[in-house]
Amino acid sequence: MDLATYLAELDATAAAAENALESAASADDVEAARIEFLGAKAGRIKSLQKGLGQIDKADKPEAGKRFQALKSQIDAALSAAKDKLGDNQQAASPKKPKSQKESVAAVPGAFDPTADPPEARMRLGHIHPITQTITALQEIMGRLGFSVAEGPEVEDEWHNFEALNIAASHPARDPLENFYLHTASAAAGQPGKSDKPLLLRSQTSTVQIRVMETVPPPVRVISLGRVYRPDTADATHYPMFHQIEGLMVDRGVTMADLKSVLRLFAMSYFGGDVHIRFRPSFFPFTEPSVEVDMSWKDGWMEMGGAGMVDPHVLKSVGYDPDEVTGFAFGLGVERVCMRRHGIDDIRELYRNDVRFLEQF
Repeated sequence: MDLATYLAELDATAAAAENALESAASADDVEAARIEFLGAKAGRIKSLQKGLGQIDKADKPEAGKRFQALKSQIDAALSAAKDKLGDNQQAASPKKPKSQKESVAAVPGAFDPTADPPEARMRLGHIHPITQTITALQEIMGRLGFSVAEGPEVEDEWHNFEALNIAASHPARDPLENFYLHTASAAAGQPGKSDKPLLLRSQTSTVQIRVMETVPPPVRVISLGRVYRPDTADATHYPMFHQIEGLMVDRGVTMADLKSVLRLFAMSYFGGDVHIRFRPSFFPFTEPSVEVDMSWKDGWMEMGGAGMVDPHVLKSVGYDPDEVTGFAFGLGVERVCMRRHGIDDIRELYRNDVRFLEQF
């Protein structure tokens, strides 16, 4: 597809979305428009994102820039439609007369025969602390300019290992260190990837590969989700846990940018003065690689790994490492949550003990 045709499709989609949202007369109309244009599976934006892969390499930066502008334009139109609908409903709602139950309850000491017995009243639940943490992290990183990307939890070896520069001989690919599945390949029909076994993803870095395969630089995304490793459950390990992964690729990105983003993230979430330090480490998909420690209140704590995206990873997704650089980081969501709330055993988060969970 040539650039002019693709840009014309973007303009047509923008006009159609704004028209649909401006004319929406109910919440159902707004939701139908959201699904049509922003739906995760069959939305028109999803289709246009796939179309980026057909654009010539020289035109991809311009196409990618216009695509990101389209997403922002539709998001703004969606928010405006929701605000407009909320104002109209509030203005149209007449003052509700008091019911007999409300009138009786307003009299101090009065007996209300219509009230439910205490034992029949429903207990209000709480949003799980992990969900609370994920929502807070998305909001903080959104303010720093990062958009949220999602990917499948069942992955092929290309996205989970090979594209991340993890060689076949690397210990991380040992079957005893992963949850492999006895199914057909997820990459059937893709040249060079047709006979790869599937596994539950061991890291959210797989989402970064999927984003870079379809979106030209600049890229600034985070991915949050479940990952799986066959660890024995103890106070600090669990076979299923959550990660937040960050990726920024552009011209002139450095380790200083990485440290600044992580410090702003930590200060926003924990509050107060937070210090960040890097310790040299090694990860196949970053070079140089570091372990990230954060100091907050009573000492230092290891939060995860980070580093500059390895040139081999950039090449595997079609980026030119001579033109762009990038950083990536991965932090454990449970570790951040536990630090914030003073929880010393990760298993408490998965025991479903209401007495524990209702504290948050």
